[in-house]
Amino acid sequence: MFESLQDRLDKAFKVFKGEHKISEINIAEAIKEIRRALVDADVNYKIAKEFTQKVKDKAIGQEVIKSVRPYDMMVKIVYDELIDLMGRDKAEINLTGSPAVILLSGLQGSGKTTFAAKLANFLKKKKNRKPLLVACDVYRPAAIEQLKVLGEQIDVPVYSEEENKDPVQIAKNAIKYAKENGFDTVIIDTAGRLAIDQQMMDEISRIKKAINPSETLFVVDAMTGQDAVNTAKEFNDVLDFDGVVLTKLDGDTRGGAALTIKYVVNKPIKFVGTGEKVDAIDYFYPDRMAERILGMGDIKTLVEKAQEQIDEEEARRLHKRILRDQFDFEDFLKQIRQIKKMGSLKELISMVPGLGKQVRDLDIDDDSLKHVEAIVLSMTPEERRNPAILNGSRKKRIAMGSGTSVQEVNQLIKQFYEMKKMMKLATGGGMRQAMKVAKTSSSMPAIHKKKKKKKKKRR
Repeated sequence: MFESLQDRLDKAFKVFKGEHKISEINIAEAIKEIRRALVDADVNYKIAKEFTQKVKDKAIGQEVIKSVRPYDMMVKIVYDELIDLMGRDKAEINLTGSPAVILLSGLQGSGKTTFAAKLANFLKKKKNRKPLLVACDVYRPAAIEQLKVLGEQIDVPVYSEEENKDPVQIAKNAIKYAKENGFDTVIIDTAGRLAIDQQMMDEISRIKKAINPSETLFVVDAMTGQDAVNTAKEFNDVLDFDGVVLTKLDGDTRGGAALTIKYVVNKPIKFVGTGEKVDAIDYFYPDRMAERILGMGDIKTLVEKAQEQIDEEEARRLHKRILRDQFDFEDFLKQIRQIKKMGSLKELISMVPGLGKQVRDLDIDDDSLKHVEAIVLSMTPEERRNPAILNGSRKKRIAMGSGTSVQEVNQLIKQFYEMKKMMKLATGGGMRQAMKVAKTSSSMPAIHKKKKKKKKKRR
């Protein structure tokens, strides 16, 4: 995400490395590079110019504190301006009404139908809502079927009228059905087109007027860059929507839409889609996005993901076992499964400050932990509880049962003991010793990775 932009901004900030103050000369060189970086990220030139002018004005008028390097000062100024550009505060979704009605709009292929299911799952799990999905795309039969399949995956019912070709009436009937059956949230998936046309705009306008939704969201593919911003403006002129949803933000996006859509339509980005799974959705946090763009990691999101998977009672139990030196492969297996639930390994590692660039060029296999899990599951309950009994013949049997080699089994056992030692030191208060162990050992489970092959330049 935003890798190219991150590299270009890094290049701009390097101008200040070794400098003792911000001057007209070094700021001019940096501003030029920042503007190029933004334009390359598909940011409109006018917006890029205005952004860099603000950075320049702040930097020149900034008294650099003796304890703060010019490099750090410039990063802070750009960070603040990025947050302002993207909206500064997290925007909540409006769920007023009985039921609350959420209308989704956007072009075909933007990910509306998938997002409808993601939002229903999000509201069900995190807001304790009882959602109803509504299929109002009467032109694409596959859209209704797709919504039903997704609805089954998340155990959320889908309201549809296959024979009815009037989306306005379907939406009204769905809301009536929701009231009669105790649903407190209605999410309406509407039809899209390959391009904006008058018929499409008239239809979505009629639906909005008929149902008076609590929230109207515009769903847009982040990979379309500046085109996404232009499309958002045209939709907003007609619909006056309440917020934007950026899908496919995990793809090869240059970042132009995320950076400037708020500036152009003056409506907040409320949600982002970060993967294909139904739980790959999150609120949009401008400050966290700015941190990722500047290579600072995203420790807040990482902590939140961990908290979602960690049971407090289980955490206390594990804490006691670590202190008593009772941590075994049964506990280890539970930790592995929690990590798997948190999402992509590469994404999780990239959220740790300082590690984003180190894993960028590595293909980290998300199935890596399956190999670890297979080895542990090939052990007998007694072997998992008492790893000390793992001799040569037992390791050979485990390797055969898990489809791995004895070498891989040995590697995992070694890493288990290193991890156990580090956890005890950290839990017992010896964080500095634990960090030393972590630096000198490979305490994470074996991750299958390989360097990405660089494309050969054409002569």
